[in-house]
This record gives sequence, C-alpha cells and structure tokens, in this order.
Amino acid sequence: MLSPDNHLGIFAALMGLAALAFWLQTTRLGALLTGTVLVILMAIVAANVGLIPHQAPTYDFVFTYLVPVLIPLFLLQGDVRRLLREASRTALAFMVASAGTVAGVLLAISLLDLSTLAGSANINAADRESAIAGLFAATYIGGSVNYAALGEMTGLSGDASFFSAATAADNLFSAIFLSVLGLLPGVQWLARRFHDHPQTKTPSSNDTISESNGVSMTPTSLCTALAVATLLVTISDALSAWLDFSGGRYIILTLLTLGLATLVPKLRDWCTGGFELGVVLSFVFFGSIAAGADVVAMLSVAPILIALVTILLTTHLLCLLVIGRWLKLTLPELLTASNAAVLGATTAPAMAAAKGWYDQITPGVLVGVLGYSLGTLVGGLLFNLL
Repeated sequence: MLSPDNHLGIFAALMGLAALAFWLQTTRLGALLTGTVLVILMAIVAANVGLIPHQAPTYDFVFTYLVPVLIPLFLLQGDVRRLLREASRTALAFMVASAGTVAGVLLAISLLDLSTLAGSANINAADRESAIAGLFAATYIGGSVNYAALGEMTGLSGDASFFSAATAADNLFSAIFLSVLGLLPGVQWLARRFHDHPQTKTPSSNDTISESNGVSMTPTSLCTALAVATLLVTISDALSAWLDFSGGRYIILTLLTLGLATLVPKLRDWCTGGFELGVVLSFVFFGSIAAGADVVAMLSVAPILIALVTILLTTHLLCLLVIGRWLKLTLPELLTASNAAVLGATTAPAMAAAKGWYDQITPGVLVGVLGYSLGTLVGGLLFNLL
C-alpha cells in the first residue's frame, strides 16, 4: 500500500506499529509476549502482506540517525560502578554465545549440502560451503557490517539472487530469534534453573522503564535528553573520522556517554524521560529491521537457508543455556549476550531496557561492539580454515 518513496507514510506506519505494540502490551496476552515481540511480529506480517515495503529510505533513516541516538539515551543514566561489576560476566556470556554460533555453523554444514547454493557466484563449488559458513558466523557474532564484509571477502555478494535471499533469511530469523529471547524469561521451568538476577523485574503497563530518580519528566528534560544524545553522536562521529577509526563509532559513543554521565551526575536528572524516549525509538527500530524480512524471496531462492539458520540458532541457544548454567551465569546476562551476538549492539540494550534489566544495558552495548570487532575475524578465519 505504501511505496518506498512515501517516507512520511512509512514512518507513520512504524510509529503506529510501535504505539499498537505498547497498547497491546497492556493486555494479558500482550504482557506475556512483550511489546518488543509484538512490534517485530506485526512488522513482519505488514511487510509480507504488502502494507509496507521491505526496503525503503525511511528504514535507512532509522538505521543511520535514530539507532545511534538510542545508545546515549539509554546510557545517560549509566553507573560505571555497575559496569565494572557486571560487564565481565556479560562478556563471558558473550564468548559462550559466540562459541555456540561457531558450533552451530559447523553442525549445519556437516548436515546440509550447501555447495549447490550461490551457483552463479564467482567462486568454485568447493569454496561455497565454507564461504556460507563464514558469512553466517560473522553475522551471528557481529552484525550487518560483518555480514557485508564477509560477502565481499568470500565473493558471495557477486550472486545477487543468493545474497538477497541470504539477507532475507538473516533478517527474518534474527527477528524471530529476538522474539524467542523475549519469551524465554517468562518460561518458569527454564527460569527456575538459573540463579536469580538482582535487577530483574517483570515489565507491566504501570512500570516506568528508567530507574526512579525522584525528578519528574518535563518537556525541558525530554528536549535536553535529545539534545545531549544527538550532540554526543555528532562528537563521536567527528572523533572517529579524525582518528580514522571507522569501526569505532559505538566504542567512542559509549565511552563519551559514560564519561559524561560519571563526571556530571546531575545530567541524569536534567535528562529525565530520555530513557523512556529511547525505548519508544527502539520499537521503531525493531519494526524497521523486521520489515526487511522478505519471506517469499527467501523461500523461492534458497529454501535450504531455513534449515541452515534453524540448526545454527538452535545450537547457539542450546550451548548458551547449557554452558551458561554450568558457569553460573544468570538468564538476563546470557540473553543479553545472545542478543548482542545475533542482532548487535543496539538491540541488546533495547531488550534489556524493555525487560527491566538495567544493569545489562551498558554491558549489552559493550559486548555488541566486541561482536562487531570479532565477527569479521572469526568469519574470515572459519572461511579460510574450512
């Protein structure tokens, strides 16, 4: 119904889906699914029935401009002491998640014949399987940047039909997997088998997302939060360009925000409501990534990718839960790390915020950035070793 160049209409649809998800979250079933899961599922349906397009400049706007602003909005209330206490455990959980991804890739290529995929790519049949293995290892440890890098490195990006199908599979299963992660904390049988997490609470319609600081939200505080967040993004981009550190945008942004929040503790009061605003924008972001999941293209071009990603993510999740329980890691730590590995540094703190795992917001960003650093390296090594 909406053409890709109808920018305002698509943005209105994304905001409408986010608003509907917040409203449905007040119902009994919606509270069980959570707003994050609801907006993802609704966006997948809306895109695949033709209400909104799969690709549009509006989504690029969300990824380019709104996503970076999420990080400082979430971190302006960051506590460095909590970071020092919790980041090491979440980093350990991230290593477990990454190992699960590699194990899933190896199991998938041992069970499936992937050599017939990407037949027109400029690589021989013997290399196709290892190229696909490296591609999906990179994206499920790092993110889309690593996915693109491995596509160029392996030559898979030369086959447009395969690469678009692989991208669709990546988007669809990432969205579904995020929904699974959102549901797992509500499975009591599973939750009872892990140590209690001190910061965990069940979100409800009456909860405030941010930690109570005794200061009321005002138009001034909301405007201040947006101004500070966008200024921090601008400064971090300028610094990364000046330092010629193109992959360090989120590292610099995280350090700047945490440094400012630590040096100026009153900033937390001045920016009251910024956290909630970040959650609103994160729902728009979730809708944007879910809209890119073209189920028809994936099924028609490369159905075997369904089996590949299913085996990979199932193995990833099983390794995460089994090894994580053995290491006495909590469920929020494990799920935040898994989110950071499979989806990246932006969705991990967004899910942590929505779930009330406040001490996992900063670690979620940091381990997501760690994934961006490791994804291309691990994917490239796996490609060459295989």
